[in-house]
Amino acid sequence: MNALTSRNLKRFAAGILVLASGLLIARAQSEDAESHTGLAGTWRAQVTVRNCQTGAALRTFPALFTFAKGGTLSVTTGGQLPALSTTGLGVWRHTDGHAYSAVSEAFVFSTDGAWTQTHRLTRAIEIGNDEDKFTDTVALQIFDTNGNVIVMGCATSVGSRFE
Repeated sequence: MNALTSRNLKRFAAGILVLASGLLIARAQSEDAESHTGLAGTWRAQVTVRNCQTGAALRTFPALFTFAKGGTLSVTTGGQLPALSTTGLGVWRHTDGHAYSAVSEAFVFSTDGAWTQTHRLTRAIEIGNDEDKFTDTVALQIFDTNGNVIVMGCATSVGSRFE
């Protein structure tokens, strides 16, 4: 009876090892598949600043967005001179289906190096059927150094996954 029990235990242990190996492989494949879906990753975008009342395009410039797993965001744009603005940093989250929200801030400086403003961008992002493309709407708030809103603006972006 002990030999039969020992044999069954060995088979049971072998079965557990096979099952655990299969779960690890499935998880690795799942994580690899997710690397091309959702918002996480780096995106190239064209940002169009718009008249909030009419929607008319005022100017367009390129930007790069990096949405890190865990919900942090880095933004760099061609919309400001690099010497006069920091990289935008912020957070993002999944809201529903293919929809995401993000908020980032960057500090803006005068030509003599004095901090003059903070730009806060709030984004509503939608990934379409092509998981490598997104569109968004942007609400801009510009704050003075005392935290008062001095300007509000609107923009839209179209982005494609950087690969």
